[in-house]
Order: sequence, then C-alpha cells, then structure tokens
Amino acid sequence: MSEQFGRDEQGGGMDALGRVAVLYGGTSAERQVSLHSGGRIHAALQSRGVDSILIDTEDGLISQLQMIKPDRVFLALHGGDGEDGTVQGVLEYMGIPYTGSGVKASALAMDKYRSKLIWQSIGLPTPEYQLVTGDVDIDDLPVPCFVKPNQEGSSIGMTPVNTRDQLADAIRKAADHGEQVLVERLIEGAEFTVAILNGNALPAIRLETDNVFYDYEAKYLSDGTRYHLPCGLTEEKECELRELALRAFNSLSCRGWGRVDVMQDGEGQFWLLEVNTIPGMTDHSLVPMAARASGLEFEDLVLALLQASGQQESGTWKPGYTPRIEMAVTD
Repeated sequence: MSEQFGRDEQGGGMDALGRVAVLYGGTSAERQVSLHSGGRIHAALQSRGVDSILIDTEDGLISQLQMIKPDRVFLALHGGDGEDGTVQGVLEYMGIPYTGSGVKASALAMDKYRSKLIWQSIGLPTPEYQLVTGDVDIDDLPVPCFVKPNQEGSSIGMTPVNTRDQLADAIRKAADHGEQVLVERLIEGAEFTVAILNGNALPAIRLETDNVFYDYEAKYLSDGTRYHLPCGLTEEKECELRELALRAFNSLSCRGWGRVDVMQDGEGQFWLLEVNTIPGMTDHSLVPMAARASGLEFEDLVLALLQASGQQESGTWKPGYTPRIEMAVTD
C-alpha cells in the first residue's frame, strides 16, 4: 500500500488495529446505501485479517458499544445522526477513535447552508442560494434552481426547477426530509466529484447520466451512468479543481476522507456544491473509483482510512499551498 495515503501501524500488522466495529444501517433515509457500504467495508477488513464486527445503529448504539468494547470504529453511516456529528460526539465521549471528520466538521458539512456561508466568507465560489424555513415569497427565489433538503444526502428530496410555478411543489417535497430547505441557483454544465484521502485530492471524476441530474437512481441503481476518469479537463484545470476541492474540505475542518461535489459552467468556472464526510463505499461509489485510479485497491483504501482514525488535525491547505495530487505508487 502506498505510504502517500497512510502507513501500517507501528508495532506489527493488523493486530495493532485491535477490534474494529463497523457502524452501519441507522435510521436515516440513506439506510440502504449504508447497509451496502458497511457490508463491503466489513468484508474488506476481514479479508485483511482485521478483527471486524458489524453494528447496526438502528438497534441501539451505546449498549452495543459497551458490550463489544471496540478499539476503533469505522463509520459507514450516511445521513442523519450518523453523519451530522451526533454519533461522532458519542464516540468522543466514550473515548473510541473513529474514521473521518470530527463533531464540528461533520455538523458543518451536513448543513449545506452553513457550508456555503463559510465558503462565501473566504472567497470560494458557490452558487447563489437562499434558505427556506417557512412561508416564503417564491418571487424572491432564483429560477432555474435546485431545491433540496438542507441536511440530506444522496440527492434525496432534491428537485430541479425550471419555472417559478414548479417551486411550491419542490419545496414541499424537500420539506418532507427536514424543516430547512435550500434553494440553489442551477448551474448548467459538467458535474465533477473529487475524493479527499488523508490530505490528498485524488483524480477528479466527471459524471454523466441520462437522468435529469445525478440523482439517487443514477448514483446507486443505474448501470447507465458514465464515470469519466480521467475527467477530460486539461492538467491545469484539473489541478485548479482539485485544489479548490481540498480548500473547501479543509475550510470546514474536515479530516481523514470525504468527497467534494463541484459544477463547472459553460465559461469554465467551478462552483462548489457540498462536502460529503462519509461518502458511499458501494460498488457504484465514487471514492473507491478515484482511489483505484491512484493505485489503491478497495481493501487498501479501507485500511488507509482505518489507520488514520482518531487523528484530530484537518488538512494543511493555506494560501499558496498546492495539494499533493500526484498518482500514488503502490508497493
């Protein structure tokens, strides 16, 4: 495994990792995706000789952790309290190291509105937006736009709106998944995603689907979605994209791993959409694709994430910093 993404534990092999609990399932709208992700992660750990056990958090998290007494936790929860800082807070209180971002970063990244406020404050590009929390004058909202739940993932509850008379129904649909609804100006152009792994921006992937947009069906069910890797950008533009993604990730104090979704308009300008702190790890998922393009097979990716668990520092981007984006070299 490349040392670029994480090193084997000091002191000898998989035993140093101890007992690992893979938290998956849960009660969010993304439960089925989480079950798939967690199952693959668990199988990968077992294939590498790691003492791994699955915990479905739907069945009561704290009591199961107290009974199993894991040395580490691999978080494979998507959405809800598994990704918004709640479970992370429980694990910190119990003193159990876990994969991925901490409490604050998880809460910020799950909140699309607050993420965009931070990006705006430091000059990072993100589409015009408005938070809707109750009655609103739809004449004040940007059209065309995307209407989405403010704190939901996997494109659940998300609707593209092209005319103002579609807004009310789209807002009601999004509000079924939470009181806060985000209305975001529609950017027409190419959609990209950039995986972040232990301080590195991995090769960007360009997404292409026959659906209206890259929705739940296109992400997890369709075999017709096209993933372009290499992404088709010039070397200079891809470096720009990957640096932007790493800046967005670090600005929220994220750590370990994640995925940053970005649009590019017809003039070549990139626009930040959101950061995912626990991306999917299914057989259709994007982080494993980007890792494989960097020379990291799925099992090695899982180990790299696990070995970084509990590290508190976020990434190291600062003005003038160029992220490490060279391809990994495997042993």
